[in-house]
Amino acid sequence: MPESGEDAGKVQTIGARYANHQISLETAAEMGCRACATPGGGCQFLGTAATSQVIAEALGLALPHTALAPSGAPIWLDAARRSAAAILRLHQLKIGTRDVLTQASLENAMVAHAAFGGSTNLLLHLPAIAYSAGLKRPAASDWADVNRQVPRLVDALPNGPRNFATVQVFLAGGLPEVMLHLRRAGLLNTRVKTVSGETLDSCLDWWEGSARRHELRKNLVARDGIDPDDVIMDPDRARSSGLTPTVCFPVGNLAPEGSVIKSTAIDASLIGPDGIFHHLGPARVFISEESAIHAIKNGEIRENDVMVLVCGGPAGAGMEEIYQITSALKWLPTGKHVALLTDARFSGVSTGACIGHISPEALAGGAIGKLQDGDQIEIIIDRQKLTGSVNLVGEAGDNFGADEGARRLQARPSRADLRPHPALPQDTRLWAALVQASGGVWGGCVYDVDAIVSLLQPSGGRA
Repeated sequence: MPESGEDAGKVQTIGARYANHQISLETAAEMGCRACATPGGGCQFLGTAATSQVIAEALGLALPHTALAPSGAPIWLDAARRSAAAILRLHQLKIGTRDVLTQASLENAMVAHAAFGGSTNLLLHLPAIAYSAGLKRPAASDWADVNRQVPRLVDALPNGPRNFATVQVFLAGGLPEVMLHLRRAGLLNTRVKTVSGETLDSCLDWWEGSARRHELRKNLVARDGIDPDDVIMDPDRARSSGLTPTVCFPVGNLAPEGSVIKSTAIDASLIGPDGIFHHLGPARVFISEESAIHAIKNGEIRENDVMVLVCGGPAGAGMEEIYQITSALKWLPTGKHVALLTDARFSGVSTGACIGHISPEALAGGAIGKLQDGDQIEIIIDRQKLTGSVNLVGEAGDNFGADEGARRLQARPSRADLRPHPALPQDTRLWAALVQASGGVWGGCVYDVDAIVSLLQPSGGRA
């Protein structure tokens, strides 16, 4: 981040903060001008860009300790030279991408994602990579199982609690340091090959005794006064420090096919002593991100509201990212008391009680597209057990349970005002239909040709 300014996540909220009289126009202009590129090779927070680097290394497709390297620095340029040499070695050893990208390496990447507490956008990217590699795509239930088994070991922005920058995570040892702990816990398959030409086991043996590891961790103490073991922790230290797994996958009558929430991003003051977040409030339904932003800027969102943004999935807006809403809520005085449900996706730096990827999406007949203003929504997230639910439990002063809510949603038609974004191209509409036939959001938004052809061809016919 700049020496005097705001990080790249916070600075994007200057519009909402100015509209709500939190900062002056002069301050907004100054902060906008001071925003600068990050030393982290992507983002100084563990958003989608930074998480993608971690996952590439975890898959074995990037050299050890290259993820999160500070851009432009000598160590970054050294990684480029070593990568070029590795390509030549792979050619000599006759090792290709398919030798590296296996079901075991995919599972290692899911484990690393959980240990880091990475961006929820990788829930789209990893299944797509798996499909392209001819591997089994992880389902929502697979992600949930991994996150229940694997402890979060990294304290990084925006998950906290101390919110270290990604360059500090790199200096603390990055992915290899995390993997040392995971190997000791028996959570990795270390026999997999990597683009170094060596197995993961050999790479971790090198890292553990390397001068590079010793010097960089020492550098973090000298430059920033930070103990590397406060950034990347062993499981016992992580547990005693209050680190909990990052993502949870709520289901319920509003998300029968699943959804996702970064549970660590919920304000800690809203979590009960039992580790459970509970929110009950009225729905405020919006068909577009623009209308939702307008409501926030004009003070129309009240404490305890549940904002519901529909038509943001593949068929509505091409699976748009709605960071502007979540960032605006983060910096508003009552924002932490507002929940958000959507069939769209979030930025990796989003915070708050925000539930995305709700499936089926509104324009595919999903229950979320049947909600009306004033409907009572109940959200329950157990951060310890990593379970959650999101349900319609009341309407027009009539309170009822989740089962009755499911029956009423079944009887309701979809909202009459549901529509794709007016600027949605025709080819994106076609893409949305094809990916829906191919497993949808949880399947990685890919083209599964066999599945598509089986739907198109007449019964008993041949393509």
